[in-house]
Amino acid sequence: MKTKLQVFLAIAAFCGIASAQTGLSTIQDTLFRADGTRFTGTLYIQWSTFDASGIGTIVQQSRSVPVVNGNLQIQLTPNAGAQSPANTYIVNYQSDGFEQFSETWTVPLSGTPLRVADVRTGATSNSSSSAGNQTPIVESSVVGLVSDLAQRPVKGAGFGTGAVAVINQNGQIETVVGNVGDCVFSDGTTGPCGGQPSLFYDAEVPGGIVDGSNTSFTLANPPSGASLQLFRNGLYMKAGFDYTLTGSGIQFATGAVPQPLDTLVANYRVDPASNIGNISGPGVHASGLAQVLCNANGHSNNRNISASLGSCDIPSAAMNPGDRIEIRFAFAHTGTASGFDVSVNWGNTVLLSRHGGPQDVAFAGQADASMSSAGAQITSQSWGTVLPFLPGILNAPVQSGLKIDLRGSVSNEGSDIIGLTSYTVLRYPAN
Repeated sequence: MKTKLQVFLAIAAFCGIASAQTGLSTIQDTLFRADGTRFTGTLYIQWSTFDASGIGTIVQQSRSVPVVNGNLQIQLTPNAGAQSPANTYIVNYQSDGFEQFSETWTVPLSGTPLRVADVRTGATSNSSSSAGNQTPIVESSVVGLVSDLAQRPVKGAGFGTGAVAVINQNGQIETVVGNVGDCVFSDGTTGPCGGQPSLFYDAEVPGGIVDGSNTSFTLANPPSGASLQLFRNGLYMKAGFDYTLTGSGIQFATGAVPQPLDTLVANYRVDPASNIGNISGPGVHASGLAQVLCNANGHSNNRNISASLGSCDIPSAAMNPGDRIEIRFAFAHTGTASGFDVSVNWGNTVLLSRHGGPQDVAFAGQADASMSSAGAQITSQSWGTVLPFLPGILNAPVQSGLKIDLRGSVSNEGSDIIGLTSYTVLRYPAN
């Protein structure tokens, strides 16, 4: 049998627990997104230390509350009127892996469930995905940021695109410039790989009179080794049997002498290291090859503000006197409600600028720049579906590295689009 004192103490303890539980207020609500679907995510609730009436000191802490299919239910200590010190709950709404927004709650003592609207007292920040209310941070205010940024490589005057990069003596990034087939050496220079490559001659017609009696013919250069392939009317002639080769001279045997109206064609290669002097001829193709600096599809624009649709950075080392730069481009115009404007800029110089009408569904052109110590002389030509052919020529000053910028806009914003279909920038190095 329990004594009266034991019963009294048990009742008192139960009443104390009940009193502590009734000191909490319940927030119960259904949360929705703006599109009417129910919100699913997490409420991350934080609070500072404060004194609550009838409960005592509530220490600083935080709590995560899951919200599934819009259903929210949580009990919190009332903080309305808290004086030591004044306190608000900071509630962060998190969903889809991001903090969507934050707000503050002030919870009164209530015996019935409260809605979020009953406790919300203000918003502290907007979505983290919106930059509208973010305060810019000055680089110098971040400890060590300026010095760290100073350690990174930056663009040098010789920076370009579409080629191998090299670090110059100042620690800047520049573009390696060389001929097609060159190798890049450890010091950043370029040159032939493993020595000078052979020069190939194709379809060369040997010099000499084809009259049925002449047996001696000459080539532009002495072939190396047994590389000579000689054809008479498409039939292969055998060395040592049909003819003999001495240096660049061909001597036909008696039974193989070319007759009137016969055609002679020779293919061979020459080793530049053979010290034969100047190597020349119409069939040589080891130099003068084009180097592709940029080759890509561009972007499009449907606004009446000119925008860059494609560009190509050319390093200063690719603009030596005697070099030639060639630009080819093609634009496409979609829609017939508006005309368009296109321009091609050679650094700070407008190379061409034209206005196309609504019926021009395409616009194309090309430009050639001949480099010299004084700058560049540039010729251009452009045309459209209806837009007439227009040539042009201008001079551009010397520039230490430049950007070729192809730009476009439509006359009136709407359904029309001007797009850069493709563009190519080629370099022909001086021999």
